[in-house]
Amino acid sequence: MTEARSSVTLPVLPLDDDAVLPGMVVPVDMSEPEVRAAVEAAQAENDSESKVPGVRSNTSQGKPRVLAVPRIDGSYAGTGAVAILEHTGRTPDGSQAAVLRATARARVGSGTAGPGTALWVSADIHNTEAPEGGYPGKVHEQARELKSLFTTYLQKRGAWQVLDGIQQLDDPGQLADRGGYSPFLTASQKLELLETHDVSERLTRLSTWIRDYLTELDVAESIEQDVQEGVDKQQREFLLRRQMDAIRKELNELNGTPGSEEDDYRQRVDNADLPDHVRDAALTEVDKLERAGDSAPESGWIRTWLDTILAMPWNSRTDDVYDIPGAREVLDADHAGLTDVKERIVEYLAVRKRREEQGLGVVGGRRSGAVLALVGPPGVGKTSLGESVARSMGRAFTRVALGGVRDEAEIRGHRRTYVGALPGRIARAVKEAGTMNPVVLLDEVDKLGSDFRGDPTSALLEVLDPAQNHTFRDHYLDVDLDLSDVVFLATANDLESVPAPLLDRMELVELDGYTEDEKVTIAVDHLLPRQLEKAGLAGEDAGISAAALRRIATEYTREAGVRGMERTVARVLRKIAASAALGEQELPVTVDADDLPGYIGRPKHTPESADRTAVPGVATGLAVTGTGGDVLFVEASLADPETGGSGLTLTGHLGDVMKESAQIALSYLQSHGAELELPVGDLKDRGVHLHVPAGAIPKDGPSAGVTMAAALASLLSGRRARWDVGMTGEVSLTGRVLPIGGVKQKLLAAHRAGATTVLIPARNEPDLDDVPEDIRDQLTVHAVSDIRQVLELALEPAGTAEQARPMVA
Repeated sequence: MTEARSSVTLPVLPLDDDAVLPGMVVPVDMSEPEVRAAVEAAQAENDSESKVPGVRSNTSQGKPRVLAVPRIDGSYAGTGAVAILEHTGRTPDGSQAAVLRATARARVGSGTAGPGTALWVSADIHNTEAPEGGYPGKVHEQARELKSLFTTYLQKRGAWQVLDGIQQLDDPGQLADRGGYSPFLTASQKLELLETHDVSERLTRLSTWIRDYLTELDVAESIEQDVQEGVDKQQREFLLRRQMDAIRKELNELNGTPGSEEDDYRQRVDNADLPDHVRDAALTEVDKLERAGDSAPESGWIRTWLDTILAMPWNSRTDDVYDIPGAREVLDADHAGLTDVKERIVEYLAVRKRREEQGLGVVGGRRSGAVLALVGPPGVGKTSLGESVARSMGRAFTRVALGGVRDEAEIRGHRRTYVGALPGRIARAVKEAGTMNPVVLLDEVDKLGSDFRGDPTSALLEVLDPAQNHTFRDHYLDVDLDLSDVVFLATANDLESVPAPLLDRMELVELDGYTEDEKVTIAVDHLLPRQLEKAGLAGEDAGISAAALRRIATEYTREAGVRGMERTVARVLRKIAASAALGEQELPVTVDADDLPGYIGRPKHTPESADRTAVPGVATGLAVTGTGGDVLFVEASLADPETGGSGLTLTGHLGDVMKESAQIALSYLQSHGAELELPVGDLKDRGVHLHVPAGAIPKDGPSAGVTMAAALASLLSGRRARWDVGMTGEVSLTGRVLPIGGVKQKLLAAHRAGATTVLIPARNEPDLDDVPEDIRDQLTVHAVSDIRQVLELALEPAGTAEQARPMVA
């Protein structure tokens, strides 16, 4: 290979952070003064230009030339390229530009004088020609390798036209200089190629650079492919989430709330007032969220969990009101009667006050919470009592309806891995209350169900255990939740459906039905004012007298609570409002007892004991149902001797225990017939039929045993049962009267039914202390221990003339 040199004087055209190699055709912006001055100076000297000997390119004669010198970081390089100005003009946007075609390398010499304001320098042109025998085989091998690399690179870019031009190049030097077009080469690398005269060295350097770049491309493509495979599956969700984030951010900006602060969970956890164990758990989840990113599937439920944790009132508590007389006044004002539960709440407040005064508020991590179970018939005020308790204590109140709940997760919460997981109802109640010591009413705890999904009553065992609930762990929250300062009030109508372990964790407070006087007081103080407001009437527009309210309680409604009475009062007031609107009567109106039939029709409930017991074989018993106490009539009859038949027939939807009581009563009478002067000898030829009316209602229990014995004795002796006597008690085969439950409710039912005498087991005599004093004064209660006493008191004496019985309406 030979190298020829020649000198020439040319204007310098600076190329900022770029370089051109021989054979390259590039556009140049003439907006810079130095570039424009060089172009104009070259054009002015065009006539004096002569062809440079030895230049391989087909440079046209008469075209101006410049020396294109790279200017890297403001400093001129020592080597440039002789370039012909192929064309000058304006671009579509109106700016001036020139097209250069580089022809040879040149070493920049010293500056010289020249026309115009351009910088003129002398330059030594290096015209490299191939040796006479051609390039060595090594150079051709390097050229083939470079051409292969160029082919791979251009195929990746899809530059098929440029690829055709590369394939047609045979000269190794020209092939190496084509590398100046590669966009991935830096200005320094292009300058290095320009300064390298040896073809083999240029081929080696360019091949190394292209090979490195192709390696980077392969790695980038592999990464992009891996990313694309994951993005394609979640692209729709990702884009939608991005749009939601943008919308949320825009809304936050419109509302003046910066979105970044809202999304900064770490800052929110640090600023929140959380217990140490909760803070540690929350920060652990924040770390997971930051590592996962927004597109991760678990980021959604982590955010939901953090929002729930931050919304819980971990260290928020209300101060209890220790005004004990004031608390009692609140309870008395809201509810008439219910002495037991009022006394229990007052006791709780008094004990808590003394503990606070002695510094015993928290002992062993536990506070002095309470768990009370309010059991009683519907309408006696169990649910509303919860609000009154909260008001008397100065606490927040929340209600949890448990009726029909069958899933254990409703109490303990769902695992976070499930779709739509939520905390349990207990944790949500504390969250809604906004304090860690609310009054939580667990309403209708006896209506909980159980199936293959779990047993909610079992999940309540830890919640309602004062020894355990200071570390209650909800499955969703998965951190300890202190429930020891919560006052739990559970309500139920029937204790039989509540498991014994759950009852053992609660303090039982029974709410039996109201007396007539209590109902009248409740109606005057609460029901009538509320219904007047609902009817749009003022207190001076309409009124109902106490006598009318009492008649409503006794003859129009027969219930343990006051819901039916409130509906009846509402009906009367609606009639008054309608009559006033129609002009049928003028306000004010006062409704008295005799006026009630004109508003709500004839009474529905009248004493029927006299009518039902008018024939032998019928006795009046007392029972407890889900709606309170009630009277229960037992009817007995003997089959005709001519029809035959024997044995005992029982009807009336009776349970097994009640059937056994009937069999025991019959067996006792048969074995003691002579002693009781009862004709029981012919029972072997005559069947006995025992029936309890209201056959659609299931009945069970042993307390009707004495009533069945009295009905059978009345049938066999022909002596009618006394219409004014109600009785209750279990009977044994030896004639003993055994104790039963629900004495208070049964006496209230007897009083409502018009009975004046009640027979109860002797061992239930202490239970009379729970009966209101005014009811005890109106009833004659006999405590009996033997069935003989029952028959003596319940049946009319033999041979007694027809007694006067009250007229039945």
